[in-house]
Amino acid sequence: MKVVFHKDFYSNYTSDPAAAPGRMEAVVDVISEDAEFIEAQPATAEQVAAVHSPGHIQEVTALGLYGISALAAGGAVQSARIGLDEPCFGLIRPPGHHASAASCWGFCYFNNMAIALTDLKRTGHIQSAFVLDIDLHYGDGNVNILEQTEYTTVFNVESHNRTIYLTEVRQQMESCKADIIGISAGFDNHREDWGGLMETEDYEEIGTYVRRAANRNGGGCFAILEGGYNHEVLGQNVLALMQGMSGA
Repeated sequence: MKVVFHKDFYSNYTSDPAAAPGRMEAVVDVISEDAEFIEAQPATAEQVAAVHSPGHIQEVTALGLYGISALAAGGAVQSARIGLDEPCFGLIRPPGHHASAASCWGFCYFNNMAIALTDLKRTGHIQSAFVLDIDLHYGDGNVNILEQTEYTTVFNVESHNRTIYLTEVRQQMESCKADIIGISAGFDNHREDWGGLMETEDYEEIGTYVRRAANRNGGGCFAILEGGYNHEVLGQNVLALMQGMSGA
């Protein structure tokens, strides 16, 4: 399975948990045998400006985080474009689902998912999109930006019951009609991470539901990394989602 990545994502650009040393290494070490790595390229200024306000872009620049944030956004764009033809995972950071058009929080700076889907829509690759956010935390940035459009549906899974959680994902995917499905793939709801809920095999099940929906729709699917902070289990969780998406 193609995985969009760049060695610069190893850099510890801030002191928050998403930028922690060893986090990317923990994933790469596990998935390497199953991954075909594609080098991420930065999003263009036009792609970023299509989603974020000039003032917000200036604030991110002033923090010294424009370069790494644009690289993550560009990796998301590449993942989405590859996802049109085959499942793809964007192993990127900083995450993005808490970034709104003119503000951000929660370790996010640019909204990677919104930049990717906006690019697909603006270039005529899609007419509709579905965002499945499986992070522990509600993706307010995805909602604030993408639910204002007429072409994107955003679903945040919020159940604190594992069985209901998986049932909700399955039901959403069974009714989903979209040209592309993007997963905001946070793994911090794992039982050994902050949320303490999901098992590793659950992520494979989620990936399978998404792949089946994409196949049924004659469309595509991709995932991009959001949360997930226990380095001991993060790689296995990413691999499980990849295997479900790819049918491995």
